[in-house]
Amino acid sequence: MASEEFNRWDSRFAVEDYVFGTAPNAFLASCRDLLPKQGRALSIADGEGRNGVFLAECGLSVLSVDFSPAAQAKAHKLAAERGVTIETRTADLLSWDWPGDFDVVAGIFFQFVEAEQRPRIFEAIRAALKPGGLLLIEGYRPKQLIYKTGGPSRADNLYTAELLQDAFGDFNNLSIREHDSEITEGTGHAGMSALIDLIGWKPR
Repeated sequence: MASEEFNRWDSRFAVEDYVFGTAPNAFLASCRDLLPKQGRALSIADGEGRNGVFLAECGLSVLSVDFSPAAQAKAHKLAAERGVTIETRTADLLSWDWPGDFDVVAGIFFQFVEAEQRPRIFEAIRAALKPGGLLLIEGYRPKQLIYKTGGPSRADNLYTAELLQDAFGDFNNLSIREHDSEITEGTGHAGMSALIDLIGWKPR
């Protein structure tokens, strides 16, 4: 990741308030009953930890990955306040040596990579999941450029159903849902948003 991009995000997270709030992403929270009762979960681009902490509260052993040390310090603070523990890893997803054998991978609004780099990330996600593992993704659709309530400002960074179908179409019980919904996630994501959700299980 470019140093200016790192500096922009790390300084954004270096404030006292939680930029994206402390409650889990609504889509992730709605999938609680789909989560295994135990196992390992990877929360990628986890920022200040709201989603990783939620997964830990659900009984999972969580690895929370982000490139911002400022964000990860807040993630540990949030975990302590909630009475759970998470493991954090400071890493750039493009150069990280991804571990494997996860029962759950959650990717919530990690749309910062260039279009040509995205297949590498998607393949790494696939490899990180154990057979039968659950994949949960939420992102913004191109229509989000009209709403401007969060997310990237370039269409190339946004998701379509076709893009996700091409990447994960062989997953079992695959569900890809497009919807426009009001979200409130701190000051970072607030207002009507063009969203797309993916739920699927890696083939055994």
